[in-house]
Amino acid sequence: MSESLAAPTPLALALFEAMRPRQWVKNVFVLAGVLFAGRLFDRGALLRSFAAFALFCAAASAVYLVNDVADREQDAQHPTKRMRPVASGRLSPGAALVAAMSLGAVALAGAAILSGPLLAFLAGYLALTYAYSFGLKRVFIVDALVVAAGFVVRAAAGAAVIDALISPWLILCTFQLALFLSLGKRRHELVLLGEEAPAHRDALSRYSVPLLDSWLTALSGATIVAYALYTQAPRTVEHFGTTHLIYTVPFVVFALFRYQHLLVQGGKGGDPGSVLLRDPGLILAVLAWAAIAGLIIYAGR
Repeated sequence: MSESLAAPTPLALALFEAMRPRQWVKNVFVLAGVLFAGRLFDRGALLRSFAAFALFCAAASAVYLVNDVADREQDAQHPTKRMRPVASGRLSPGAALVAAMSLGAVALAGAAILSGPLLAFLAGYLALTYAYSFGLKRVFIVDALVVAAGFVVRAAAGAAVIDALISPWLILCTFQLALFLSLGKRRHELVLLGEEAPAHRDALSRYSVPLLDSWLTALSGATIVAYALYTQAPRTVEHFGTTHLIYTVPFVVFALFRYQHLLVQGGKGGDPGSVLLRDPGLILAVLAWAAIAGLIIYAGR
């Protein structure tokens, strides 16, 4: 095969970049269901969970493409977003929309094959995120709440696809953590854009760095408390047969404090997924939490 046939075309590379594969790490919340249901070694449940993860990746990419088309003029004036394929002109709006419709259709069709509840959650996710893209992201506070709700939908969908129950405490933890990250991103945007922030997004005019810092501090504490309560809730203790999940709390504390430090002192946090994948401290905290939680959950099974 010739090199011209084997190498990806510039259009294909631009499309793949516009799908934002680095953001797919957010869909790991779909896998929370199989982990906390204690079914990580259940081959059927694991395959269904990874299939749901892939479908949410496709759905998320469909939303990113439509959002980039809708915001291409504003993105072109942004110091970093102007490099996105649609904003820079490397990917035409028409091609992006065709790809978005295809990805959305594949995601919905795949969800329908896997399970009815998964289809309902994924359709709800698409409706919620498109509503965000075309209006709700301009509404003060609601913009961050909608983003956080999207993570809750992911977690609930991951449980539904394997017919598992999800603890209300875990739902609360997911919502609070996602809201923490969403508000952190807005703080980063305010610092990065300065006085031009309202021109890029109306809702940013209502936020301020001191206000967001106070919310972030409150949310980090609330998330830690909610997670600690989850580990000791009667339903959790009965399900896993142990109270030892409490020993994973320090890793949650470290990860939240580390992220807030990077956000406030290091000027990072605009892309939580990238920060998670690049910061050694966060990587070690997440891996240590996963290893110890897995050992506690599965040691006696």
